Amino acid sequence: MLNKYEPNEFEEEIYKKWNEKGYFTPSVDKTKTPYTIVIPPPNVTGKLHMGHALVMTLQDILIRYKKLRGFNTLWIPGTDHSAIATEVKVVEKLRNEGKTKEEIGREAFLKEAWDWTHEYGGTIIKQLKRLGCSCDWTRERFTLDERLSKAVEHVFIKMYKKGAIYRGNRMINWCPTCKTSLSDAEVEPEEEASHLWYIRYYTKDKKEYVTVATTRPETMLGDTAVAISPDDERYKDMIGKTVVVPIINREIKIVADKFVEKEFGTGVVKLTPAHDFNDYEAGLRNNLEIIEVFDEKGIMLDLVPKYEGMNLKEARSKIVEDLEKLGVLEKTEDYVHNVGKCYRCHNTVEPRISLQWFMKMEELAKPAIDVVKKGEVQFVPDRFDKLYLHWMENIKDWCISRQIWWGHRIPAYYCESCGEIMVENKMPEKCTKCGESHIHQDPDTLDTWFSSALWPFSTMGWPEETEDLKYFYPTDTLVTAYDIIFFWVARMIFSSLEHTGKIPFKKVFMHGLVRDTQGRKMSKSLGNGIDPLDIINEYGADSLRFSLVQNMTLGNDVKYSSEKAGSAKNFANKIWNASKFVVQNTEKELLKDYNPNDLKLEDKWILNKLDKLVFEVTNHIEKYEVGISANKIYEFIWSEYCDWYIEMSKPRLYGENVKEKISAMYVLNIVLITCLKLLHPFMPFLTEKIYVELQGKEKSIMIEEWPEIKEKFIYEEEEKDIETIKNLIVNIRNVRANMNVVPSKKTKLIFVTKKYGQIIKDEEEILKKLGFAEEIIIKENKDEIPSNSVSIVGEGIELFIPFEELVDVKKEFERLNEEKKKLEGEVERASKMLSNKGFVEKAPKAKIEEEEKKLEKYKEMLETVEKRINEMK
Repeated sequence: MLNKYEPNEFEEEIYKKWNEKGYFTPSVDKTKTPYTIVIPPPNVTGKLHMGHALVMTLQDILIRYKKLRGFNTLWIPGTDHSAIATEVKVVEKLRNEGKTKEEIGREAFLKEAWDWTHEYGGTIIKQLKRLGCSCDWTRERFTLDERLSKAVEHVFIKMYKKGAIYRGNRMINWCPTCKTSLSDAEVEPEEEASHLWYIRYYTKDKKEYVTVATTRPETMLGDTAVAISPDDERYKDMIGKTVVVPIINREIKIVADKFVEKEFGTGVVKLTPAHDFNDYEAGLRNNLEIIEVFDEKGIMLDLVPKYEGMNLKEARSKIVEDLEKLGVLEKTEDYVHNVGKCYRCHNTVEPRISLQWFMKMEELAKPAIDVVKKGEVQFVPDRFDKLYLHWMENIKDWCISRQIWWGHRIPAYYCESCGEIMVENKMPEKCTKCGESHIHQDPDTLDTWFSSALWPFSTMGWPEETEDLKYFYPTDTLVTAYDIIFFWVARMIFSSLEHTGKIPFKKVFMHGLVRDTQGRKMSKSLGNGIDPLDIINEYGADSLRFSLVQNMTLGNDVKYSSEKAGSAKNFANKIWNASKFVVQNTEKELLKDYNPNDLKLEDKWILNKLDKLVFEVTNHIEKYEVGISANKIYEFIWSEYCDWYIEMSKPRLYGENVKEKISAMYVLNIVLITCLKLLHPFMPFLTEKIYVELQGKEKSIMIEEWPEIKEKFIYEEEEKDIETIKNLIVNIRNVRANMNVVPSKKTKLIFVTKKYGQIIKDEEEILKKLGFAEEIIIKENKDEIPSNSVSIVGEGIELFIPFEELVDVKKEFERLNEEKKKLEGEVERASKMLSNKGFVEKAPKAKIEEEEKKLEKYKEMLETVEKRINEMK
């Protein structure tokens, strides 16, 4: 083995070997149970970020674990064309070249987009391999692949002919920056500080008025009514009357509508049906005119010439100024509210009436709700059931068309002569209604999530009945972050049920987001982002993987810092050094003479602990509690195996008794190999490298078997006995540490016990080594115990250490009194400083806090020294 753990020396080489040997590529094998995961497809031109690193690590842990358990595992990888995100990048590139997409035309633009995809695509796939993802790369998919595109087209045509897809003018979410429609799931609410403007709307004779409270004075030019709650007694007499909209002087009626909240503002709201979802619905109920105020770019129209061409911010400022001049602006209040933002560009989304394609959701949602309620699809943790069900039970029709060019073009064709709509898989030669041949295709593309919704089955060849689809589908586990439960998870469930008649997956393992140590989202603007490739290059892929999942709890966010990777590398280094020790101290030809009857107490103790570890790790992984599993493995390897058992084994390894040496070598090896198997899903490269070294042959740990799970532990008594000895050793070390006794100073250890006499005799060499003893004495009573001995009491046992053998009493008294004097001086100095009024008033807060901490520390140290002096007396 290499002298030092250097992951970059072997990780990529190991991955290449796994791939070449076909360990990631399963075939249909009906003698085995399949276990399938489909990757949440990242953006094809994206780069690995910490969120990717977490979700990919979790999937790889499950795949590797299930493979060791004997399942026929398949992890399908792939990437998403990310319609809006990619289009924005290509448009930006063209702009830098002084071009626009409209100037170059659709065909040339799509060539640019494909060139961009080929140039920048594939980086993330290479990075996933660097992370150690055991995906079947022979089955890699892209959402714009020909086969997947055919599946998308097939679904659109089928659903249109079924009447579940329709085209119509409806209120939708519109991003003026991306210049496209968005579904409800693509709009992210964001808290924003704004104002409430209170505006008076007078009756025509100016004898009466109502005061409207609004956050959007710029849309008042499109007001076609004022609404109040029918239950609001304050305004009952005003219902049915008319008022005049300031500035534009349009006369509008006052209507009663239940959506109005009496507690909001004055209880009177203006209705602008063209630019607000609630207003639009109220407009339909009250047969109101719909007047657009601004266009698709967020630029004011010509309703009032002086505002024409202004953006919304400019128009708002100017309108408020004019309202003040007219004397109708009653007051302005600060107001914080949620504003919808585009999930891609993060700019404000505008509700707008637009001609779009929609999918009817009511009938599709019902079976998707039922499978979760019945437990056929289970969320882990189950608290996400409520979130899913609430959204599905209140779902609206899905706006599936987007006003962009990159993506799956809608297979709808329009007759320019009679307006007939034809939905087909290719352009019709002539109109099916009038027979004319002047036909053009709809310019819009489908929402990215439309193709992603088909991902679990389209990646296996659907709509064809492929062997993969018959064997590997439905998939088993979907691993994803909770923030795309609506974007993706819900849509896959209802799409799979509709098109295959089956659920897409049985479990949905929801994980949290990766944040910084302060709990903030990682972002460029905050400068708190961590590049996972930097972590891999510095610490190794295994350290990144382990540090992401250690201490992780189900469904909760992960706080991350590079120090965690450093800690994980220390753990890897500990395993590396322990493995080197085992390799160097194993004489393989002797192992064939191993006899289980030669096992000593400490062997049975570690084997019993190991059986419990296998049982616990297996159970926790089965429950998706990978963070707990990682911690259990960490604690066992670091503490029980490395810090205790290896040290306990050394007297036998270096001794003359061959039988004892063989049993120690055997147990060292069997425990290490078992631990490597348990750790393999978390740290695949390290475990593979060490496993091959231990076995002395090119046999991969990937195709080994998971350790046997035992529910009966046969060495319980032996475990208890060694735990008693361990506690004694810990107490001996504590006593020596408190008295500053150097390790080279050896003492007598006098044990008074009837219960543990034979055990202490059997474990004498361990007690001498780990308890710093030169002599072990076993007594049944306290006769002739030195009166000044330090005592340590355990259950059924008492230990005495003669005091003079620990320290030179006179010198120790002198040292402790000198230390006491020094600490008393520090306490006095700090106390005086903090009681000085001038210092407290003038010194920086940080300096005061520093002195307070020092005072607290010196007081604690003084208390410890005084306690030790009293103990010695």
